[in-house]
Amino acid sequence: MGHFKESDLRLPLILGDKSVHQITEDICRPIEGKANKWWWIAFSIASAALLWWIICVGYTVGTGLGVWGVNKTVDWAWDITNFVWWVGIGHAGTLISAILLLFRQKWRLSINRSAEAMTIFAVICAASFIVSHMGRPWVAYWPIPLPNQFGSLWVNFNSPLVWDVFAISTYFSVSLVFWYTGLIPDFAAVRDRAKTKVRKFWYTILSFGWVGTAKNWQRFEEVSLVLAGISTPLVLSVHSVVSMDFATSVIPGWHTTIFPPYFVAGAIFSGFAMVQTLLIITRKVLNMEEYITIYHIDMMNRIILITGSIVGVAYLTEFFIAWYSGVEYEQYAFINRATGPYWWAYWSMMTCNVITPQLFWSKRLRESVFATFVISIFVNIGMWFERFVIIVTSLHRDYLPSSWVMYSPTWVEIGIFIGSLGLFFVPFLLFTRFFPVIAMSELKTIVKTSSSQAKKKGAHHES
Repeated sequence: MGHFKESDLRLPLILGDKSVHQITEDICRPIEGKANKWWWIAFSIASAALLWWIICVGYTVGTGLGVWGVNKTVDWAWDITNFVWWVGIGHAGTLISAILLLFRQKWRLSINRSAEAMTIFAVICAASFIVSHMGRPWVAYWPIPLPNQFGSLWVNFNSPLVWDVFAISTYFSVSLVFWYTGLIPDFAAVRDRAKTKVRKFWYTILSFGWVGTAKNWQRFEEVSLVLAGISTPLVLSVHSVVSMDFATSVIPGWHTTIFPPYFVAGAIFSGFAMVQTLLIITRKVLNMEEYITIYHIDMMNRIILITGSIVGVAYLTEFFIAWYSGVEYEQYAFINRATGPYWWAYWSMMTCNVITPQLFWSKRLRESVFATFVISIFVNIGMWFERFVIIVTSLHRDYLPSSWVMYSPTWVEIGIFIGSLGLFFVPFLLFTRFFPVIAMSELKTIVKTSSSQAKKKGAHHES
């Protein structure tokens, strides 16, 4: 079989005339050398946030949920807002890896590893909010389908909260296996380069006896495809199930059938924005500009533009359906969102999620690292506000005007949210320190077709 010929019009995915050996050297450098000062600064800030998270969560568990700002009317607030936000961020990793693998998109190779790691850590953050908002975290095992002999415990399988447990635990375990499987050949490469006995010992355990034979590679590729096939429907199912926490209730503003597709688009949207934020920092701190190129950033910005447009259409559809339904409570819920006391949250959401991504129609902005970084942060802020608007503005004014109430978070809730960023960044920074950030074994497969020297050769042959 000859080499697959790729169009010379496509931009190279690896810059700087890299040899296969050079790729190994570049990607192993951050693991083998000493961490630079930027890494230590980021790690110190993240560790402080994580410590603050432990204090706030400990205080909540010890004292009770009365330390939060939730009240009789607004019984879900920041906790579930943050939960849905983190689950959404965890969506891009598996999408980049699984769906783009099935579609044979080679540009995923430089970004899939970081995105998968992001998924794992974001889902852990999301799970922490589920457990803390239960109020009695020591009985967090109740939604698990335990045998009936366990006592007077009957799991309510009609509850979407139980579906959440199934969906998220399945998503987490499949993503973890997918991520780890991809790491095995790279761990073997780091093992073979190890200078100290301790490093050799740990990377030998992590690499599961990988020797790189044809049989090893054949099994590796088969497993990757099977896992990609399994996790593709999970990308769609997880956020659909999360959306049903809302859609199966009869609260105006929640009780809509548009929620599953709208939540999935929003999740991919916020997930890709978070990948952009992280990758732009990573490529700068670890000097990976030749592997995570402007082309990669451009391709991800296109996905942010598409999903942002879908989310925008969903917002307008909600308004239209509320008007078309003729149900005055539903109409009021949406008018109250846009013009009521929480109007600022609604318009922050609309500005960040609908207007800013439209700037990516401009090729210059799509390829600008600074513009991408700023817009990606705006999108993450906007997606947080979206969840806040859905939850709080639908609850704070119910059918009974005498129970209308305003919600405001306490320092404990704000502390848990800021701390959860520490819970996310501490493992992510450790990941960049001890694991290869880019899938080097897979990246080497495209040196002959998609690197800058391969493009030059192709142009030379044709001339």
